[in-house]
Amino acid sequence: MNKEAIRDKLNKLGSQKEPFLFVLSYDLEDFYIEKLSQLPVDIKYKLNSKHISKIKHQTRLLKEPISFVEYKRKFDFLQEQIKMGNSYLLNLTAKTKIKTEYSLDEVYDKVHSKFKLRFKKDDFNFVCFSPERFIEIKKNKIYTHPMKGTIDASIPNAQAKILGDIKEMAEHTMVVDLLRNDLAIVASKVRVDKFRYIDKINAGDKKLFQISSKISGNLEDNWHENIGTILTSLLPAGSITGTPKKRTIELLKNIEDYDRGFYTGVFGVYDGKSLDSSVMIRFIEEQDNELFYKSGGGITSDSKVELEYEELKDKIYLPF
Repeated sequence: MNKEAIRDKLNKLGSQKEPFLFVLSYDLEDFYIEKLSQLPVDIKYKLNSKHISKIKHQTRLLKEPISFVEYKRKFDFLQEQIKMGNSYLLNLTAKTKIKTEYSLDEVYDKVHSKFKLRFKKDDFNFVCFSPERFIEIKKNKIYTHPMKGTIDASIPNAQAKILGDIKEMAEHTMVVDLLRNDLAIVASKVRVDKFRYIDKINAGDKKLFQISSKISGNLEDNWHENIGTILTSLLPAGSITGTPKKRTIELLKNIEDYDRGFYTGVFGVYDGKSLDSSVMIRFIEEQDNELFYKSGGGITSDSKVELEYEELKDKIYLPF
């Protein structure tokens, strides 16, 4: 089983203090793990970029999203599942055909993002420019930064509105609770260091406010030998699945009607001393000479279908 293969390979490289890149799909069925010293030129990455971008122009991006009728059918199904108590939060995603004048290599070179990856190998060809960290490990401490809740920054009093929104508060609180419990699987003394702070994100022709929290825990001195065990125990990420995680994953698989693949998986780098990683959101993939942008958002009992549909489309952008 691939989960065990991933775990064992990462544990071995970590025990050798060998720097490596890892790229893991959402369901752990596909993965790429390579020593940094042997990384091919078709695979590029940047982690925790400090560059703050300014929008220079509106980037033309033609979108052919899922229809509102089809989205509402999925949304209504999930609402019924919530009413039945099968889930409390589900991250519903969709695949949108897009057209742009830029190649995936050009997108990678031009986008400004905290984390980005250009991956081209075998049948996989995609670019990811994610604002969301998955886990960071340094000096025997593990950190995660769940990101849940988005609003257009141009809306009057946008920060106050999203921080005061009951639905957004509930959704974010559930994700924080889920990831706090996840982290407790691999770490001790888990705590929420910072609850609901705001990041500003450039989203093509607009700016977005995104709500994040910071959670930390303590690891044993030998965590290097258990990198694979840590990662496979935490995946898939709670912020892009929901709670309770196992049942929610099953419900999403039944309703999304497409294979997420590497989208909402994770990528990261271990440098021999520390580890940093990102959830692969903001994701464009080439399939059969066509481009598809995968995006989504969290659904709770308080969600409004029109707003969720608009959020799904708003997250389809190029931050040049």
